[in-house]
Amino acid sequence: MKVKSFFLLVLLTIGLSNFSKAQNSPSKKGSLYFYWGWNWDAFTNSDIRFKGEDYDFTLQEVKARDKQFPFEGETYLNVGRMTIPQYNFRIGYYLSDNWEISFGADHMKYVMQQNQFVRINGFIGEAYGPFAGHYNGEAIELTKDFLQFEHTDGLNYLNLELRRSDQILDYKKFQFSVLEGIGLGALVPKTNTVLLGKERYDEFHTSGYGISAVLAFNFNFYRYFFIQSEFKSGYINMGNIRTTASTMDSAEQSFFFAQINGVIGFRIPL
Repeated sequence: MKVKSFFLLVLLTIGLSNFSKAQNSPSKKGSLYFYWGWNWDAFTNSDIRFKGEDYDFTLQEVKARDKQFPFEGETYLNVGRMTIPQYNFRIGYYLSDNWEISFGADHMKYVMQQNQFVRINGFIGEAYGPFAGHYNGEAIELTKDFLQFEHTDGLNYLNLELRRSDQILDYKKFQFSVLEGIGLGALVPKTNTVLLGKERYDEFHTSGYGISAVLAFNFNFYRYFFIQSEFKSGYINMGNIRTTASTMDSAEQSFFFAQINGVIGFRIPL
């Protein structure tokens, strides 16, 4: 399913659930929850504009992928290395048994596919040697000496979400619920870039905003513990991406994303 279609589908699910909460379930109102997990990501192609001293050009329909690490306990379960893979963290508060508000970090990794051919428009000044010229839709190969571009530490989407949960099954100490939600937040990437032979740059910076929708399935056991799978999609607009140590150099891009998340968590009654 295309990312844009998935995003629209998730939005249509918001508020459509009519399931009833079982009477003997423990109340969640006024409690906190925390979860941690991992994600798999996909991104739509995007146009990326690079501008700075003596250059201003746009690369069209650039392809990118996520960056998965092989599942190893030393990486995924070691407290000192848990933030290396793509992860999801969230802390939330139950306003009622059905409504919750939360803050979270979706740590995705965005890697431009190297050596792909794309169309280029704009100009690059003579100081940049073999890449200099005026471009009007010509094809260019994204070689490492021309451009390396990735948000790998990472594509950090810090967001607030409002979610609604509806319980559809309650059996002894186990409950199953469906959740829908919407979110809004900021992008704080650590962008690893080498552009036109300039010195590599890789620092955290605030670059734009995102909006998102989520559909989740929650399996709760022994009242306070849960496992949750999530299908999340949204739109990211980064209008100010740092690409070099100079503030004169920047990039901008926008795209849709999709996540499949697997998380584990617990709830704390207050």
